[in-house]
Amino acid sequence: MTAWLPDESTLHHGDVRQDTGLFAVLRNHAANQTAHLTAAGAAWLAGAAAYPRSTLAQWEAHPSSPGVLPCGSAFDVVNVPTLFGRRMLEHLWSDGPGSGPVATHRGRMLLFASPGTAQRLPSLLDWEEWGGGPGPRAAMGPGAAGEETDGKVPPLICHGTGDAVTVPPLTCTSTAPGPRWLVAPDTRSPWLPGPDVLLWACVRVTRSAPSPVARNSIFPHADPGANVYDVSRRR
Repeated sequence: MTAWLPDESTLHHGDVRQDTGLFAVLRNHAANQTAHLTAAGAAWLAGAAAYPRSTLAQWEAHPSSPGVLPCGSAFDVVNVPTLFGRRMLEHLWSDGPGSGPVATHRGRMLLFASPGTAQRLPSLLDWEEWGGGPGPRAAMGPGAAGEETDGKVPPLICHGTGDAVTVPPLTCTSTAPGPRWLVAPDTRSPWLPGPDVLLWACVRVTRSAPSPVARNSIFPHADPGANVYDVSRRR
């Protein structure tokens, strides 16, 4: 992700005025960190709403309050357990093409993806036999039992057309409660991964996951040097 874009025209879109106080709000933030939103990124997010100008005005008036945006037009969102999501990001950035915007909220990680991903990704996972089954387990909190111990991708919550997600506020710190950006949008057209890229990341994480620790047995371990006799036919 790039640093603060000095060209203020990046925010100008339709009836959004260039002299909006949004720039002043965002300039007060450290501009060289990927977790901080830029004016261009805010404009891209607002473009997902039905009324971008009103959305930007509301954010300007309440820069520390989270927002709610619809999915399906500008982006979809793939909602994954935090630990699994962090491992996905490690592979995306070290071995793959990188990621789009990423946020955290309520112990989950929200990966912004190209429109249509919410519909196609679960189908691809099931087709490749990596799916973790139906969705109830996906609603469990972070660290839920069985999250990564069955050799499958944990059930994902995919937000697409007809859904809405909570997005972090314009200004927030790493210690602030509520949603926050891990990788904030910084351009008017950020790159968004598609279902194939996220499928690849999910599979890489699952294949590289450490083997589950063997459970302790209530029976004593057999002596490897002992003689074993077949007693199944004894009467």
